[in-house]
Amino acid sequence: MYNLNGKVALVTGVGGRNGIGRAIATRLAKEGADVAVNDITEHPYAADDTEWRGLPDVVREIEAMGQRAMSVVADVSDAKQVSEMVDKTVAHFGKLNILVNNAGTKAGKDRVPVVDLAEEDWDRVQNVNVKGVFLCCQAVARHLIAQGTGGKIINISSITGKRGSARYAAYCASKFAVLGLTQSLAHELAPSQVNVNAICPSLVDTERVGHLAAAMMPTDLSTDEQRTEFVSRFEASVPLGRLAESSDVANMAAFLASDEAAYLTGVSVTVSGGLVMD
Repeated sequence: MYNLNGKVALVTGVGGRNGIGRAIATRLAKEGADVAVNDITEHPYAADDTEWRGLPDVVREIEAMGQRAMSVVADVSDAKQVSEMVDKTVAHFGKLNILVNNAGTKAGKDRVPVVDLAEEDWDRVQNVNVKGVFLCCQAVARHLIAQGTGGKIINISSITGKRGSARYAAYCASKFAVLGLTQSLAHELAPSQVNVNAICPSLVDTERVGHLAAAMMPTDLSTDEQRTEFVSRFEASVPLGRLAESSDVANMAAFLASDEAAYLTGVSVTVSGGLVMD
């Protein structure tokens, strides 16, 4: 549908089997892009899935499509590692055209009321979800400006970046910040013909759902019961009656990465099945 032939993309947070990152990376490859895939470890969900190997499996999947691929393990909250990640990508492929900032923290002790929120849990969320996006945007933007051929930056925010929610303060704050960064950077990079946009999904059916359910549901339920109850409650609130799938987000990322979205910048697109309408 979208011609990304000859383009090179860097996608962060790609290690999960059912994750948004993998879906985006493989969709961009399907459209013709070569892809560098990143996560903080090769297999960030090893404890949950021993058959899946993480980044190496995504690389093989992309190469099976006839596209080039590489994996880069890096902590996006560390400026030195981010700089090295971008340098390695450019050295391997010869250029870089598309950045998708998808890496984010797993739900955990931060999903509590603000009065109970520990400073270290607040900092953990901001370091990855905000600082990580900033550092990746900064490093890639510097390259795109020097390269002089335009480009695309796509930041994954959330519907909670558009409206607050109880017990999500740290996460909401981080995702609101991503939208502000997206708009500011869209202004700054427009003269260089770099489009900067954001995607705001609702709850997506990934490995993270289990972690979120464990943090939000009663502790007397089994892990499976927590997930089932959590998903059931959420789906009841969605007009289209289901969780978002990774492919729903990947479809929008492919569009925003393409020339079809050449006149869109500073936009935050909601992908929520009608849960949030704007």
